[in-house]
Formats: sequence, structure tokens, C-alpha cells
Amino acid sequence: MTQQHSEKQPSVAAAVIVHEGRVLLVRRRVSEGQLSWQFPAGKIEPGEAREDAAVRETHEETGLTVTAVKLLGERVHPQTGRLMSYTACEVLDGTAHVADTEELAELAWVAHGEIPKYVPYGLFEPVQDYLDAALPS
Repeated sequence: MTQQHSEKQPSVAAAVIVHEGRVLLVRRRVSEGQLSWQFPAGKIEPGEAREDAAVRETHEETGLTVTAVKLLGERVHPQTGRLMSYTACEVLDGTAHVADTEELAELAWVAHGEIPKYVPYGLFEPVQDYLDAALPS
């Protein structure tokens, strides 16, 4: 990450949550370019670890209590230009719902074969590899 990049926008942490054979996707009220459906995500606060931000944002947006399992990778997102980190998380408690009605329009638990309908431009390769292994085909 360059100093110039970090001053422009804070990094964003995304939670990749697999539960009962599906992955959680959320649809933002305001899409970023082609992005409509995505993983629960939000800005990393100063001094906050990427994994902690993914856990916090998931709870704020969906009401789910999750725990970080593994950092899957980082990249500069091709659609938004933001530095993104992706953390695999598992559900500890709660039922997913639209908890942040200002941010989210809806959410969906998506089966492996349905992912391209929600994310037609494809997923970040390490995330796709993780989902290929974690979800039934």
C-alpha cells in the first residue's frame, strides 16, 4: 500500500461468511460502479486490525456475531480502487438481517452455483478458491 493511497481513502475489510452451505452477500443501497451485491464490508478504523473490522462491520450491517477464521488476501479493488482485505468468518450467533437500513437494501444466503448471478464479474481469486473448497458445488 502506498502512502498516497492510504491518505485518499481508508482500507476496507470484507467478511466472507459461509454458513449451512451458503455464503452471505449484501446489496448496498448505493452501488459503487458495477458493485451491487458484495460481502459485508466497511472501512477499517484507525488502529483496528483487518479481521476485527470485518467482524465489527458484519455485526453492524447484518446483526450476526461472527469470528474471524483466516485472512484470505488483499488487493486494490478493480472497481473502486480501494485497498480491500478479505477475511473468512464463521457464524457464532444470531440471524442475518438488514441491521443497517441506511447502508443495506437486502441480503441473501447464496449457494455456490448462484454466485455468478449476484457477482457476474467474478470474485477475487483467493476468495473464489476458498468458496470452491468451503461450499458444496
